[in-house]
Amino acid sequence: MAGRLTGAGAAGVAAVATAAAAVVVGRRHHRRPDEGAGSPQESRARWQAVTVLADPEHVCADGHKPPFLADLGDRVEVEMRPAAGDKGTELRARLRDPAPSKDDADEAAESIRVALRRAKQVIEADEVLRVDPTPHGERKATPTGALVDEATDRADEEGLL
Repeated sequence: MAGRLTGAGAAGVAAVATAAAAVVVGRRHHRRPDEGAGSPQESRARWQAVTVLADPEHVCADGHKPPFLADLGDRVEVEMRPAAGDKGTELRARLRDPAPSKDDADEAAESIRVALRRAKQVIEADEVLRVDPTPHGERKATPTGALVDEATDRADEEGLL
C-alpha cells in the first residue's frame, strides 16, 4: 500500500516535525535582552486599548483626558480613534517615557490597564461596576463557590482570570 507509513516511518516523520516546531518556537522567542517582551523600551512603545461604546466627544469631553486616565497625569499619552466597524471609540494609552526598570514598567502597565477599564465603565455606565458583596449568612463551601470568590478577588487586578 503506497503512501502509508509503517510504525518506524511514522515515528521518523513525527520526530522531524517536532524538531522543526522546536526551531520555529525557538526563533520566535529569541530576542535581545534590551528589546524583549516586558522590557522598559517595549512597555513604553506598547499601546493598551479598550473599545468604548460612545462617540469621541463623549469619551474626551472638552478635550480633557477621560476619568482615571487623567489621574495618571502627564506620564501617560492618551489617544482616541474610531473603533472598527463603527462600534464606538477606541481609547488607547501608553507611557510617554520608558520606565527605568522592568518592575516599574509592569506597575505602570497595570495602572494603565486598570485606568482604561475603569474609564470605559464610567463612560458607558456612569459608574465603576463592582461585584455585589455576598449575601449575609454562611454559604456552603463548594468548588464552584471557591472559583467565584477567587475571580471576584482578582477582578480589579489584571482583568484576566
